[in-house]
Amino acid sequence: MAKILITGGAGFIGSHTADALIRQGHSVRALDPLIPQVHGKERQRPAYLHPRVELLEGDVRDPDALKEALKNVEVIYHFAALTGVGQSMYDIRDYVDTNVTGTALLIEALLKERHPLKRLVLASSRAVYGEGSYECGTHGRIYPQGRDQSSLGRGEFAIRCPICRRELRSVPTEESRPLNPLSVYAWTKREQEEIVRFAADTYGIPVTILRYFNVYGSRQSLTNPYTGIISIFYRKLKAGLEIPLYEEGLPIRDFVHVSDVVGANLLALGAPLPWGREYNVGSGETHRIGDIAQALGAAAGLPAKLTKTRDFRVGDVLACSADLSRSREELGYWPKMKLAHGLREFAAWADAASTGGAPPSGESSEPAEKEREELQRFGLMGTSARGS
Repeated sequence: MAKILITGGAGFIGSHTADALIRQGHSVRALDPLIPQVHGKERQRPAYLHPRVELLEGDVRDPDALKEALKNVEVIYHFAALTGVGQSMYDIRDYVDTNVTGTALLIEALLKERHPLKRLVLASSRAVYGEGSYECGTHGRIYPQGRDQSSLGRGEFAIRCPICRRELRSVPTEESRPLNPLSVYAWTKREQEEIVRFAADTYGIPVTILRYFNVYGSRQSLTNPYTGIISIFYRKLKAGLEIPLYEEGLPIRDFVHVSDVVGANLLALGAPLPWGREYNVGSGETHRIGDIAQALGAAAGLPAKLTKTRDFRVGDVLACSADLSRSREELGYWPKMKLAHGLREFAAWADAASTGGAPPSGESSEPAEKEREELQRFGLMGTSARGS
């Protein structure tokens, strides 16, 4: 059994991964700064964190904290990162410093200490692709650039062929396609990949890169507006508020339950994989955002009051779903959790959560509104002028 370090190990995915590793008999250490946006102002050890996890409160950017965390470690899961497309577009320095510099310092510490590793697993993101992959009936596979703000302002949400201008059909996104990050967050995840891939190629560090799609499940923050739309929808459902569907509810996503993500994380530990290789971790299924809100309402036993709007956020993509061919063939990854069951798991946990839950009925869904205000302040939120 191995001594394993999880950076960001007190968080959503890290804590679930720690549980699974401990069940397998591994020894787990977590390095986490317990930032207030995720863990609350008290910055206390989360109650859900397994009692056998050795928690070091510290930042991956602190060389002393890193040195302590790396002692006797054989495997690293590098999850420490700031997440959220919207916030990254104005908190640029924090995202670059935490995600890029933090990763660089981790690799540097491994090199300078001549630290031997059995595996380094990087948690990357589907955001590195930008828009997903598309097909044109005439011109074949297309990897579109991001939609410009003027087009979105005219209500042109669809992706069109750059040659014939026909509307394109979204298809699963493969790992080998060109990367085109459309937000600061996405750019930092691409840079993380480049750093660890360089370490694999140059120094022989056994690196595996996992590109997570839209992860949801228990322990996902209910108060952090940048953690994902499942939590935002849940708060609005509990408060009896309308759920606005941006871009008329057209966006398509691939939602993967945290239990399947943990399964991929464990596979990456033991499988004989090429160093520096990337693997999609999604459900392989696609759902429109409005369908997700309806399904969550059904799972929570609450009516979903949906309103299609022509609002849009700069940096958002229209559609992206996972092509799992490589992950199945090389990693042995086959997701098991169906959306309806996964949403019931999330809703049951959220209902029982003693802290950080949804506001009482009738109160404002403050975190999401704060995010919207910040985006508007920096010109990153818009509304199509064209009538519906």
